[in-house]
Amino acid sequence: MTFRIHPAPGDTAPGDTAAGDPALRPAGDDPAEARRHLQSAALDGADQDQTRREVVAFTELHPDCLLRSCGPGHLTGSALVLDPATGRVLLIHHAKLGRWLQPGGHADGEGNLGLVAHTEATEETGLVGLRLVTPAIDIDVHAIGPRPGEPAHDHLDLRFLVLTGTDTTAAPNAETLGARWVHPDDPDDAAMIGDGELERLVRRAVSVAGELKAAGLLG
Repeated sequence: MTFRIHPAPGDTAPGDTAAGDPALRPAGDDPAEARRHLQSAALDGADQDQTRREVVAFTELHPDCLLRSCGPGHLTGSALVLDPATGRVLLIHHAKLGRWLQPGGHADGEGNLGLVAHTEATEETGLVGLRLVTPAIDIDVHAIGPRPGEPAHDHLDLRFLVLTGTDTTAAPNAETLGARWVHPDDPDDAAMIGDGELERLVRRAVSVAGELKAAGLLG
């Protein structure tokens, strides 16, 4: 699998072709674009492939899958933010869920799920110069319990690796209770990561970052 690193828009000079990079260009409410991201994702293992098939089928059954108004569930995009210089990953303390997680959020009518992940990571961490890696590296479907005015539903989450630039000082927004850099090899940090879907995502992100470094793309 060939991975590509997409510079943050502010990191490109006027006239640079990367400034018009379609990976960071809005696609609008286009489920077909979302399916393209789903089908091209570089997933690891048969279970991940099965989840992909189920999510693609969901998008075909529900044309409004990019909208929160899609009752059974909707697509989301999230980002595992990794600092290539240290191997650390950034977790945020999610205010609504009360858990340490990767940044991410609702598609809200945007079919470019890579852009969704990059935007959410930028907004929730406050980091400048984040770089999106495509294709996506992980997929997960998780249940969201009922809240006032909001019935139980599923989040169908496509996950991307996002790399830091020189800025590693997080400034979380109001949707988060804090942010913390953790290293998967540190026993205390590993306990925070756990052994579930977050651990799988972290492991996959570290592996892909290793591939990028071996290819000479991380310096």
